[in-house]
Amino acid sequence: MRIPRMLSTLFTLGATTALALSAVTATPAAAEERAELPVVYSSAAALAYAAAHPDTPPPGANDWSCKPSSAHPRPVVLVHGTLENMTFNWFALSPLLANAGYCVFALNYGQVEGIHLGVPGASKTAGVGPIQNSAAELGTFVDKVLTATGASQVDMIGHSQGGTMPRYYLKYLGGAPKVGTLIGLSPGNHGSTALGLAKLPGAPELLGLLLGTAIQQQVAGSPFITDLNEGGETQPGVHYTVIQSQWDEIATPYTTAFLNGAGVDNILLQDHCPLVGADHLSIPFDSIAARWVLNALDPAHATTPPCYPTLPFNGA
Repeated sequence: MRIPRMLSTLFTLGATTALALSAVTATPAAAEERAELPVVYSSAAALAYAAAHPDTPPPGANDWSCKPSSAHPRPVVLVHGTLENMTFNWFALSPLLANAGYCVFALNYGQVEGIHLGVPGASKTAGVGPIQNSAAELGTFVDKVLTATGASQVDMIGHSQGGTMPRYYLKYLGGAPKVGTLIGLSPGNHGSTALGLAKLPGAPELLGLLLGTAIQQQVAGSPFITDLNEGGETQPGVHYTVIQSQWDEIATPYTTAFLNGAGVDNILLQDHCPLVGADHLSIPFDSIAARWVLNALDPAHATTPPCYPTLPFNGA
C-alpha cells in the first residue's frame, strides 16, 4: 500500500515547509488578535504541526462555546482516516471551515492498545480499532456536539475510513436523524483492493495484524463491507457527497468511493479539472477539493471551483 514510502516523502517535505507553521503556532494572545486562522494546504506542514501538537484539536476545532449561526445552523464534525488523527488530518480544512463561520468539531477514534504504524499527532494510533466500535464512539461524540451547540443535526466530513465508518453509524446506530450531510473524501465505500494486494491469499489477515482490525474490515469483499452495503447504500433524509480523485492509490479502484442511491452527489475531481493531482493522502489538503467541500456544505451559495495544478502527497 506504499504507506511507509509516502510517509518518508512527507517527512522530507516537512523539513522544507516548517516556516509555514509560524502563523499557526503563534501565542494564544496573538491568535486572539487575528481576524482569521491561517489555512495551509500542505500535508507536510500538517505532519510538522501534528508532531509538535499531539492529541490536540486542529486549529479552529472544538470550541465548545460555539453556537451555530443562522447561515450555518449545523455544526460540522470532522472524522479522520485510518492510521491518521484529527490534528494531522484536518490541519487545512478545520481552520478553513472556522473562518467560513462554521462551528467545527473533531475527534480521535479507534485507538486500541498495541503498536501500529500511523502518522504523528496522537499518542496512540487512531482509526485502527473495529469499525463498529469506532462508529459507537462517533455517535457519543455527535451527541456531545448537539448538546453543547443546541443544534438538532450535524454535518460530517470524513476522509478515507472517516467517510465510510459514519455510514455504519447512520445505518445501525440511529445516526441518520442526527446528520444532514455526509461528505466523504476518498472513502472506500465498496472496499479496497489495495492495488491488488488484498486479493493475495492471507493478505487481508496480514494487513489486519500489522495495521489494525479496521484495515482488514475495509478490504473489498469483507464481511463488514458486504453488510454495510446490503439493502441499500444510503439512508433516507441524509444527503451524501463523495469527492474522489482518479489518482487514489489506497481506495482502489477509485470508483470504490462512489455511492449508489438517492441523495448522492459523486464528484470526480478530474472530471472538472484534469490538472488536479490529489491522491488518497493529499485530498484533505487539496484546495480545489476544499472548494467542493464548501459547496456541499452550503449548496445555496456554491461557486464554481477553480482549476489549476495541485500536487499528490502534499496538496496545494
